[in-house]
Amino acid sequence: MSVPLGTMLRIATRSMRRHALSTSITVLSAALAAGLVMAVFSIAAQSTRAFQGGALGFDAVLGARGSTTQLVLNAVFHLQTSPGNLPYSTYQEIAQDPRVAAAYPYAVGDNYRGFRIVGTVPELFTRHEIDGEKVFHLPGNGELFDPGKRQAIIGSVVAQETGLRRGLPFHPTHTLDEGSDHHHHEDFVVTGVLAPTNSPADRVIWIPIEGMYRMEGHVLRGTGEDYVAQPGVPIPDEHKEVSAVMLRLKSGHAGMGLLKDYGQKDKQASLAWPITAEIQTLFQRLSWVSQVLVLVAYLIVVVAAGSLLASLYNTMNERRREFAILRSLGARRATLLGVIVLESVLIAGLGALLGYGVAWGILEVAAGNIREETGVVVETLAYHPVLWWTPLAMIGVGALAGLIPAWKAYSTDVSRELSQSAG
Repeated sequence: MSVPLGTMLRIATRSMRRHALSTSITVLSAALAAGLVMAVFSIAAQSTRAFQGGALGFDAVLGARGSTTQLVLNAVFHLQTSPGNLPYSTYQEIAQDPRVAAAYPYAVGDNYRGFRIVGTVPELFTRHEIDGEKVFHLPGNGELFDPGKRQAIIGSVVAQETGLRRGLPFHPTHTLDEGSDHHHHEDFVVTGVLAPTNSPADRVIWIPIEGMYRMEGHVLRGTGEDYVAQPGVPIPDEHKEVSAVMLRLKSGHAGMGLLKDYGQKDKQASLAWPITAEIQTLFQRLSWVSQVLVLVAYLIVVVAAGSLLASLYNTMNERRREFAILRSLGARRATLLGVIVLESVLIAGLGALLGYGVAWGILEVAAGNIREETGVVVETLAYHPVLWWTPLAMIGVGALAGLIPAWKAYSTDVSRELSQSAG
C-alpha cells in the first residue's frame, strides 16, 4: 500500500505532539545550534566591514614612534591610550607636504563620562570628504565650535547616552580614566550634535585643540621642557604638541613615500598606512576568537543531532506495535522509513526556523555592545549567505539523524511484534 505524503505528514506531526516534551527539547537544541552558527558568521563578516569603514575616508595616521596598531586603535577607533605626542612642527611639516591632500591634528588625554575628548581644528568638519561628500554633518541649528572658545561638538552616541545637547555645559575629566575624580574647572558648552556616522566618531566629544592646550593641569612639552599656557597669552608653536595627525593622501604612491620618510627614517614618528591594512592585521590577530566560536557552534550542532537521534530512537521503541499494524495493513517498509525521516526533518526544520530568532537575539546583544564600546554599527538584519545555508544544513543533519531509527522501523518483524503485543 502506497501512503500519500499528506498521510505521512499527519503521522509524523501526531507523533511529535504525542512526544511534545522530547520534541520541544530537541527543537530548542537545533534552534540554538542554527542560531549560534548564523550569528557567529554574520558578526564576524559585519565587524570586519564595519571596522574597515571606521577609518572615515582617512588614508593614514601619523603619530609618535611605537606600535602602528596602537596608533590606529587610538586615533581611528578612540580606544586605548595614545602612544605619545609629536611636536606641533611635525604636523605643520606634513600638512604642507605636496603628497598630502589634507591633514588634521588630534590632541587627546581627557574624557567626559567615559567618552573621549579630542582637540582638533574646525576644518575637520568643513573640509573632510569622501567622494565629494562631507563626512560630518551638523543637522538643524548646530554650529561649529569657535577655535578660541570653550565650545564642543559631540557625536550622536554621546548625546544619546549623556543627555548633552546644544547649549548645555559640561566639565571634562582629566586623563582617559572614566573613574578619575580629577575634574577640570573649565566649562565647555555644546554648540552642535553631529549626525550619526555609524563609526567610532559618534562616541567622541570634539573641542578646539587650543582648548585642550589651555585646560588646567595640561603641560606642553613640544620643546622638551614643561610649558603651561597662561590666560590671554598666545602659545608659541614650538611648545605645542599633537597626539596624532589624520591624513588624506593624493595617491597611493604618496603613502609609500611618506612611509619611507616618517615610518622608517624619522626616529620620532610612526606612520600607519594604509589604515585598512592595519585593521585587517588586527582582525587576523583576533581571528582565533571567531574560530573558537565557530568550533563551539559546530559542537552544538553535533549535540543537537545527537539529541535528535536519541529522541527519535526512544520514540521508535514505543511505536513498534504501531508500525507493525501499519505493515500488516499493507504499508511498505519504505513508507515507514519515510515517516521517520520526515519527522526528523520536521523537527530540524522547526529548529532552523527558530534559529533565526536565536540569531537575531544574539546579534541584537552583540550589536548593542559593539556600538556602545566602539561606536561601530552592526546591522542585525544584514544579509549573509550563512542565513540560508545554515537552515538547509540543519535539515540535512536532521535527515541523517533520522536514518538509524528509521532503519530500525524498516526492519521491524511484523509477526513477532503483533504476537508479543497479543501475548
